[in-house]
Amino acid sequence: MDLGAYDHYGYAFIALIGTFAGAWFLLWVTQRSPWAAVIKTYRGVSPPFLGVVGVLFALTLAFLANDTWNAHDRAINAVFQEADGLRSIEALAAHLPPGVKDRIKAAVGAYARSAIDDEWPALARRTSSPQTSGHLDHLLALLSGSEVAAVAPPAVHALMLNQAAQVRSARGQRIALSQAHVNPLKWLGMACLGFLTMVSIAMVHVDQARAEILAVLIFAAAAAPTAAIVLVQGNPFQPPTVVSAEPLRGLVGE
Repeated sequence: MDLGAYDHYGYAFIALIGTFAGAWFLLWVTQRSPWAAVIKTYRGVSPPFLGVVGVLFALTLAFLANDTWNAHDRAINAVFQEADGLRSIEALAAHLPPGVKDRIKAAVGAYARSAIDDEWPALARRTSSPQTSGHLDHLLALLSGSEVAAVAPPAVHALMLNQAAQVRSARGQRIALSQAHVNPLKWLGMACLGFLTMVSIAMVHVDQARAEILAVLIFAAAAAPTAAIVLVQGNPFQPPTVVSAEPLRGLVGE
């Protein structure tokens, strides 16, 4: 198994463990370490100061979450565009001579079947299927061939080719979205802002041990799972939110 295809799960684990480890370290430094007495001399940080770093952290996490969920929505849209293009090809071929119509329908069904059976598991591994590429090439060759051009009205033939181009474009988009990896630099920046937010919380409550512990742990309990939830959705074609191939499934065996 290619572990690099599942790197976002590792980053999610690091986010969970790292956040609580950072909280424990910060509480130890401010309350139990040899430097605790010196650190407490910096008491008096104004609570509104939390908003400066906290807002930056919240915005950064929100932008990263938006990127992730936007990629998921784009993947769903690509699958529906792909299925719509294939259905349009079948509909346009409905009035062609039976032999040509049946070959087009068979080519569409073969491509859809290969996309479901061969390519969807490959997308979870951040790869694509050569078999599916071959079926799409065959469909394009069939539609652009002289046999279809001879029996289809020029306007219908041109529209079929346009729909085939849409199918190729939509497939390319979902493959690209499946191969996008977590950007470590973005998440490192977010982690730095999160740690600085915890430092701010600790310093506001540095002379009140119980309040400091509670405030830091509440922040960690809110930030760590949220970051992990965003990270585990790094690939739209992996659990826990897998983009379904159902729009293509209806084309198989029609």
